[in-house]
Amino acid sequence: MAIPASFDAFRIHDDAPGHRSGLERIALDALSDGEVVIRAVHSSVNYKDALAGTGKGRILRRFPLVGGIDVAGHVAASRDPAFREGDAVLVTGCGLSETRDGGYAQYVRAPASAVVALPDGLSLRESMILGTAGFTAALALLRMQANRQTPALGPLAVTGATGGVGSLAVDIFARAGYEVHAISGKADQADYLRGLGASAVLGRDALRAGKPLETPCYGGGLDNVGGPMLVGLLARTAFYGNVVSAGLAASADLDATVMPFILRGVSLIGVTSANAPRDLREAVWQRLAGDWRPRHLETICTREIGLAELPDTFARLLAGGAVGRTLVTI
Repeated sequence: MAIPASFDAFRIHDDAPGHRSGLERIALDALSDGEVVIRAVHSSVNYKDALAGTGKGRILRRFPLVGGIDVAGHVAASRDPAFREGDAVLVTGCGLSETRDGGYAQYVRAPASAVVALPDGLSLRESMILGTAGFTAALALLRMQANRQTPALGPLAVTGATGGVGSLAVDIFARAGYEVHAISGKADQADYLRGLGASAVLGRDALRAGKPLETPCYGGGLDNVGGPMLVGLLARTAFYGNVVSAGLAASADLDATVMPFILRGVSLIGVTSANAPRDLREAVWQRLAGDWRPRHLETICTREIGLAELPDTFARLLAGGAVGRTLVTI
């Protein structure tokens, strides 16, 4: 597969003229080194991408870098025998758009250790509707189940439910047999969330922080918000339930007590999708392509854009106006 002398990339700079990002023509030699060159077909937009692309968060560790923490496409060249030209592959996290050039380019170069063969049961498009968001939601459930989470403990709450991680978590958890309660400040999206599998859609006040322990009404859940909402979920979690912290859309603070932990045996679990070890990464993708494959991917994919539309999409996401997932077609 011939690789062109130059190609389009959405590149992020931070130098004397200041922070800026946009489309540029670059050559393969400008990319971070790696054994596998991927001809990109799709990427996605995540909260972390918006922070990096706008400079609102300190995501990149060096500049300039190509943005995009996700990519899926076909192998264009490989120095590793595990991957052959034409193979369908994906990469999520693993330093993309943080320490190395990411997925917002027509060609991406990645270390073989980061590249995952596209699992049977998923198309490249579907893999990027999932992307880091779907991987995070599935990883959260995998970790909860490893700590004895079962539907018998009670419903799972999902905060920030209309976002990418939240939408996919509602679908995945329901597919896995759990009753799901979606917590969202977007009352106009109740039908959307019920369509994904939520049996109840509640406003943010449902998890208002109050007493250190409230009447238990959840078996656990996935929190994408942080701050008081996470505290409120912990206080309402049943004996030996599990709460996964996966985001900080509202706050990075956690002003909580130890009461849920020492009196109800509640576990607070963290997930980091970007740094998951390879065996865990492959296990999660097999579940996403198999028994946890979301039923409503095309509903969750609410926008499809090209590289040139990234800046407007970042602004909308950071302003809280995004619902579901945005697919990037390259």
